[in-house]
This record gives sequence, C-alpha cells and structure tokens, in this order.
Amino acid sequence: MGTSRTAIASHRGGSFLWPENSLTAFRESSRLGVEQVECDVHASADGDPVIMHDATLDRMSDGIGPVDALPTAAFAGLRVRGCEARRVPMLDDLIGILHGAGIAPRIEIKSDRQGRAYPGFVPRVLDALDRKGMRRDAWIISFAAPTVAEAAAAGGLAGVAWLLDDRSWRALGVRGAVAVAQGYGFPEIGLHEATLDAEGCAALRAAGLGISVWGADREASIRRALGLGVDVLTTDDPVLAIRLRG
Repeated sequence: MGTSRTAIASHRGGSFLWPENSLTAFRESSRLGVEQVECDVHASADGDPVIMHDATLDRMSDGIGPVDALPTAAFAGLRVRGCEARRVPMLDDLIGILHGAGIAPRIEIKSDRQGRAYPGFVPRVLDALDRKGMRRDAWIISFAAPTVAEAAAAGGLAGVAWLLDDRSWRALGVRGAVAVAQGYGFPEIGLHEATLDAEGCAALRAAGLGISVWGADREASIRRALGLGVDVLTTDDPVLAIRLRG
C-alpha cells in the first residue's frame, strides 16, 4: 500500500473553519481541493443516519438528549450551534452536496451512548449511498471492528478503515493491531497523528496496510504526517493542509 500523494479529508467538514458537521462546512469543503469529506453518523429513532459527532445533541445543536431518542422528522427543526440558520444535517444531505463533485464521503459510523452498535445501521448508511450511486466512491470508518467488517463484507465501497485510539494502539501494540486488521481483512488502519511514529508507520507498511491519521490540524503536525507519507490526512484545517501539501 501507500500512495505518492497523501489524500486530504476535511474532518467534520473542516471544524477549525466552519461549524463542525454542518451544511455550511460541507458546502465550503466541497469547493476546496480535498479528496474526501469526513463526517460522523448516529442513528435517529427511526434508524436514519444523522450527522452528529456525539451520541447526544447538547454540544453541537440546540437540542438536548440522545440522538437516537428523536424521530427523523424532528431533526428538521434543530439547528447546528454557531450556524443557527442551518439545520442538523442527515447523511442524505452530505451525499447530495458531494454527488458529482469528485469528492469521496468518509463516513465514521458511531456507536450509541453505551458503546453498542445501532441495530441494522450499516445497511441504512449503505442505502443512503446507493440512492445517489455513491457507494463505490465512499469510505466507511469506525472504531468498532465488527462495524467495519460488516461494511467491508457488504462490498462495493472505495474502502474501509479501522480506527484505533491511543489507548487501544498501545494496548495491542503494532503486532496486535496488525493481527486484528489482517484477521478481519481490513485494508487500512486509522490513528491519531500524535500516536503514529516512523517505526509504527514502517510496520504497518510492511504488513501491507494503508494508513490514515486524524488530529493533524496545525502546521507542525500536518507537515509531520505528510512527511510520513500517510495515505489519508484527516484535518480540521483543510485549507492549510492543501497549502502545505503543495
């Protein structure tokens, strides 16, 4: 694996520049030279994919309580904080913005408040992509290995990636992480930028795995990630990342 040119993904639509996971962020990101736009999805009470990082509404909207407690119709009346004129997006909205733009959606499928998978949720995400013929362009990513495996088994995607937080990476070690990824058949591992070093990068490459990072948001961290030659750099400042990539 490995590419000569690191792809840039706008993290939550570029949350240093615009309200995170908002329609404004996604529209602005679609006008940049990014290869991917990343978002997070939780299930509504009806099982539809709602774009929201947290399992609760409180931090990033004018709603309160769990995302999965509200029916889909209720989200039309909620607004993203810092972007009051814009409603909380559904996954369909992002797909509509990116359709025909040559930019891949990078969709992180979240778990509920208890860390459990939403029942039947992966097919609902794939259905949303299929309605616009965008499954072949999309990436599905998740910290939950079974979720990534389900998406990979469904097939037809541009790719999938298994995300590991720092604690999991250190607990497993490089060999353990590689063993899990190979056991599931995952093509890519995603890590926080600060977690990945040259030794870990070399080990993942030697195992034939792709590498993505998030958290590369300032000049020093973006330059470091680009220097490591990661496949995908997910950043809150896509404008700076594009400039530094040259």
